[in-house]
Parts: sequence; structure tokens; C-alpha cells
Amino acid sequence: MDNVKLKISKLDWLYIIIIGSLFGFFISLCLYFLNNDLRESSTILFSTISSIFVSLFAFLFISVSNYLILPNVSEKYWYILSFVFSFLSGFLGFIFSYYIFSLTQFSIINFIKPYWLYIAIIIGFLTLLIGLILHQFLSMKYKNESIINDILKSKIKALENELNPHFLFNALNSISELIYIDQKKAEKATLDLSHFLRNAISTESLIDFDSEIKMVETYLKIENIRFDNNIKLEVNISSELRRIKIPKFSIQLLVENAIKHGFNLKELNIVISYKNNNIVVSNDGILNSNINFGTGLNNLKKRLELLDIGNLIHKKEDEKMIFIIQLKGKN
Repeated sequence: MDNVKLKISKLDWLYIIIIGSLFGFFISLCLYFLNNDLRESSTILFSTISSIFVSLFAFLFISVSNYLILPNVSEKYWYILSFVFSFLSGFLGFIFSYYIFSLTQFSIINFIKPYWLYIAIIIGFLTLLIGLILHQFLSMKYKNESIINDILKSKIKALENELNPHFLFNALNSISELIYIDQKKAEKATLDLSHFLRNAISTESLIDFDSEIKMVETYLKIENIRFDNNIKLEVNISSELRRIKIPKFSIQLLVENAIKHGFNLKELNIVISYKNNNIVVSNDGILNSNINFGTGLNNLKKRLELLDIGNLIHKKEDEKMIFIIQLKGKN
């Protein structure tokens, strides 16, 4: 149905109504200056209101057509119905405004009274032509947006596919070593890795905060095989905020970065919190004098930009390294 459905946004409708009213206004100016008998403000008022009614009827017919009629009829009738509704928008819009103004004594009504039906038919054919042009324009517009969206998704997927190869290699090495030491732990670690990878290959680029935290917890279970459970995680976020959407692997990547650059061979405490629409990931590990955004951090920064979610910044505070995902708004 999308190949015929007119997807018109609220802003598009506002433009259509404004353009329609301006069109009626300019037509009325022509009548106003060409005919002395029509030099009244009512001429301008009638033409402008008529154009607005035509636009409103178009809105009504397109909405009814999109959601109630087209889904329930054969595709071969879609274009015919669309053209019929386009004609009726102009025809009925003009008749409706004419009927309302016929209750008045305006000169414009007396002028068009003998021809009102012919004028309604002509306007109907004009809106049919405009509807055809509008349909083609909007189809091209949304096809272009669809192509841009597909390209955007491809870029995001390409960035996601860059993630976690080193973690996977390390995890497999840890599991292979654990097989000879503790087979039950090795089995549990393998199941954890399987669960993590199952989430990793999901098609969604945005997941809720709670799902991301569960992935981080699974990730740390695997990593703690190598680090003898010296990586500690604390999550300070209320349950009602755990449904906000964030990029997949965003927090996991920051936790991975903290382990990679902050572990001091003793214990590493990682705290995840949510403050003022910011996701804060801090750790008390090694403080690096210079933070260079390598593949992982640049990856996250690009995904935040492509998804139009927010930005990534970092700072040092109270002997802690802090990374902040600044979200644009609750989603």
C-alpha cells in the first residue's frame, strides 16, 4: 500500500492549507480588480475560505482513503479511487463554501450563482490534477527519505560490526584455559558468551537501557574469568528510567574501555548512573593523562551522531575517569 498511500506530515498539511488559501486570495484579487461589481472584501473572503475548505476536504478524503478504504480494496482500484477523491476534494470543497456564503447577500455569490455547478466541476478537475502532481512529488520525497534511511542504517550496521572482535578473542582464550581448570565454570562462561552474542546479532540499533545493562552484566561475567572477579559493577538508575532507548553496545563499550585502559591489577570499580539526561560511566582505575578516541570510542561517537541521540564527552573528577553520553532528550 505504501506505493500509493500519501504520507503527508502535519507540517506538509500546514503548507498545503497556506498555499491553498494564498492561491484563493490571488484569484480573488484578480476578480476584485477585473470586475467593478466584485470590489468588496467579501470577494477576497469567499475565495480564500473556499480554498481552505478544498484543502480540508482533501485532508479528510486522504485520511479516510489511507486508513479505511485502500487497505480493504484491490490494488488495481487504488489509483482510480485516489483520483476520484482528489476530484471530490475540489468539487465538494467549493460547493460547501458556496452553500455557506449563499446565505449572505454578497455580490460574489450573485455573480457565480448561474455557474456554480460548472465552477465546482472545473475546480474538481483542477484538484485532481494537483492531486496527481502532489502524489508524484510526495512519492519521490519519501522514496528519497527511504534511500537516505537505508544508507544511514547501513552505516550504523557497519559501525556495529566493528565492535567486539578483541573481546570475542579474549573470551574464547579465557574459556579455553578454564576448560582445564574448572569445566563447570567453562560451561557457564560458554553459555554467557552465547547469550551475549545472541543479543549482539539482533537487528535493533536502539535498545532500552535495561537490556543494555543486562548485556554489560553478561559481558563482565565473561571478562571476570580473566580478572578473577576484580571488576565490580554498580548501577544507580531508577526502574522508571530503564526504558529509555540508547544505542546498542554504548555502555558496554565504555565499560570495555574502562577495563582496557583503567585496570590497575588490583580492583576496578565501575559505576553507571543517570543524571540530568546524561548516562555517566565512571571508574576508579588508572587515570590517563591523554584520552585518545580510538576505534571504539570514535565508533560510539559516530553512532550517537548518526542516530541523532546525543554526544560523547569525557572528563576527570575526584580521581575518577568519567565518560558521559549526553542524550538529546528522553526517547
